[in-house]
Amino acid sequence: MKRVIVGLSGGVDSSVAAYLLKEQGYEVIGLFMKNWHDESVTISNECPWLEDSNDAMIVAEKLGIPFQVVDLSEQYKERIVDYMFHEYEKGRTPNPDVLCNREIKFDVFLKIALDLGADYVATGHYCRKGEEIIDKKPVYKLLAGKDGNKDQSYFLCQLSQEQLAKALFPIGELTKPEVRKIAAEQDLITADKKDSQGLCFIGKVRLPEFLQQKLQPKEGVIVQIPATSEVYNQKVPVFTCKEEELAFYAKKTKYSVNQGKVVAKHQGAHYFTKGQRKGLAVGGTKEPLFVIDTDVVENVIYTGEGKNHQGLYRNVLFVNNEEIHWIRTDLALNDGESLPVLARIRYRQKLENATLYKVKDGLYVEFENPQSAITEGQFVAWYINDELLGSGVIS
Repeated sequence: MKRVIVGLSGGVDSSVAAYLLKEQGYEVIGLFMKNWHDESVTISNECPWLEDSNDAMIVAEKLGIPFQVVDLSEQYKERIVDYMFHEYEKGRTPNPDVLCNREIKFDVFLKIALDLGADYVATGHYCRKGEEIIDKKPVYKLLAGKDGNKDQSYFLCQLSQEQLAKALFPIGELTKPEVRKIAAEQDLITADKKDSQGLCFIGKVRLPEFLQQKLQPKEGVIVQIPATSEVYNQKVPVFTCKEEELAFYAKKTKYSVNQGKVVAKHQGAHYFTKGQRKGLAVGGTKEPLFVIDTDVVENVIYTGEGKNHQGLYRNVLFVNNEEIHWIRTDLALNDGESLPVLARIRYRQKLENATLYKVKDGLYVEFENPQSAITEGQFVAWYINDELLGSGVIS
């Protein structure tokens, strides 16, 4: 009997993952990760982690598996929260869920599991794992979940071969309704529990409030850039090579206050992110305003009217060398090579046709169609068919 440690989060997905593993004959142990108890940041009067760990414990009891709570709040603060604030202060928008999987669940948590004699760790992610022998060595594949609406492979885009070797995703072949049905049939307390919306494992945190309690407010202006602005009429040079063309189209548009009109005030450019519509509190326009850029140095938010404003769209992005990550290291590109792929720049976005171009300093991703709100600090992930091959931080 192989031993599997399941990250029981107190939600329905991990509950059913634990049940399925037990049915398959594994020796299953449930561990709840407590990732946050900094009382200086009031999250809300609810105490979600207590409620969640309680639900996880009740599920473990029902399944007859050992259960314990591990406190990872120190590592979480260091590796996720501090990193997030640092990124926001630089005007980038990090993805805490991707980081949490790389740094906490499949690193700190995995090490604890291995110390407990586990052969594998399992989570309730909607994705699948494949394996192929290449050059007499096993190569692990991260595959999209069967449920197209819930595929969560994107959140695991930073995993390594070593981490995947030790990972199991028991619900990857199921749809969400099937998972809920199993939970109901087994009379698990989490069967009808709503999915958590918040920071990975902190529970009911709303990111803007969380940031406002840690980053000082600073009043600045909101500027509206007209769609007809001269800034969009750049002369396209004659390119001598593909790399020059990619560099030209990957470049961000630089805005200044005098290119538009000041329409309102805000409390800090670092609270806002590209593509954001809510929270601007500006009325009087025919269509809503969207953030097209933020300048954290000058503390200015640039906006455009309507979701088709051209300031939102670009079709080339760049990833620096040190931020390129290949799950399939055997398929990594060398300088000068290119690869047609499917790619996405956010969770739940449908996969889009794109081509990767490896150059000396990094990797260009050129999309067939312009993409809305390409955001620095977020992850771009690339696939062939339903296999996620690698990812990178958008620079």
